[in-house]
Amino acid sequence: MAVQAKALVEDDPIEPLILSGEHREAIAECARKHGGALGRLCMAMLGSQAEAEEAMQDTLLAAHDAMAGWRREGTIRAWLFGIARHVCARRLERRTTEERRLALVTHGEDETSAAPEALLDARRRAAAIREALGRLAPSERDTLLLRYQADLSYREIGQAMGIDEATARKRASRALARLREVMRDA
Repeated sequence: MAVQAKALVEDDPIEPLILSGEHREAIAECARKHGGALGRLCMAMLGSQAEAEEAMQDTLLAAHDAMAGWRREGTIRAWLFGIARHVCARRLERRTTEERRLALVTHGEDETSAAPEALLDARRRAAAIREALGRLAPSERDTLLLRYQADLSYREIGQAMGIDEATARKRASRALARLREVMRDA
């Protein structure tokens, strides 16, 4: 176990910063290393670029505040995504409108170079997927977003959601089946 913990410290430049009390430097490194993925997750959950940016900042602030009590359980990445998930969930709860827009972030697609028909089809598919995701239970939706949008492992999903790895796998499998069912009905 000590060898494994030592390997984690050597592989992740953030952990030594946290352990030495250099929290400002640690949070800056978290932003550099995980900021893009955190932003994509927040965007996928909230559907608004401005709100996603605020949620990502709130996530980093909450992580900074919690660094002194970090218990070294799981990866820093999973810990950050767990915080982001809770920040976004609180934002969703506070929304006064019923509309839940879950935007899917495209990776590197330049809309100006796409044919109008292809762009229209892509937007229709994205709208259908947003609608289907909105019909899933929050735990199912979060599991899928953490797996396929944030690219977390099942172990990291379990850590982020406070469940074990096997439960994360089962939840993801059930959520995919439910998503297929919802998409088929649409």
